[in-house]
Amino acid sequence: MALAQRDTDAHTYADYLAWPDEVRYELIDGVAWAMAPAPTLEHQDVAGEIYRQIANALRHQPCRPFIAPLDVRLPKAGEVDERIDTVVQPDVLVVCDPAKLDRRGVRGAPDLVVEVLSPGTASHDHWRKRQVYERAGVREYWLVHPIDRMLTIYRLADGQFGKPEVGELVGETPVGILPGVVIAWDELSARLPPVDP
Repeated sequence: MALAQRDTDAHTYADYLAWPDEVRYELIDGVAWAMAPAPTLEHQDVAGEIYRQIANALRHQPCRPFIAPLDVRLPKAGEVDERIDTVVQPDVLVVCDPAKLDRRGVRGAPDLVVEVLSPGTASHDHWRKRQVYERAGVREYWLVHPIDRMLTIYRLADGQFGKPEVGELVGETPVGILPGVVIAWDELSARLPPVDP
């Protein structure tokens, strides 16, 4: 099931703020994409566990982790908030520059973004959001596949995501941009529903 567009109009953050809270959207280059219905239990377990491990590792550090829902505004060329046409809500993110934080959320690229994939969002996260995060300057982008027990990592080099690293959700995976921070998978993977044969 693909995510649905709200309409064919071009929208900005000013429009986004005026929409009712009961239906959530993300804006990508002015296109409003309906967010998937409430996530599954395993999606929330994975996102929550990644957030918990990162938060524990970053205690008393300048970098701060956050978990969805939280608006991340990605301006182009210094746009004022009301003109921004890209607003996303990553599952987990880390911001190391406190100047990017305000009462509305985050303005500018997070340092790390983690998206936990579900069948309804996988292509959106792999293609549209990957391009947005690359353009914005996200230093490291993780796509966690709880059903397949796989992890895809993109790292920014010279303004572009290089070839992805792909691995299994086993053992530990270091966060490249956060020295000393690792995500341990084994206990989490053991809690996930069995993989269908």
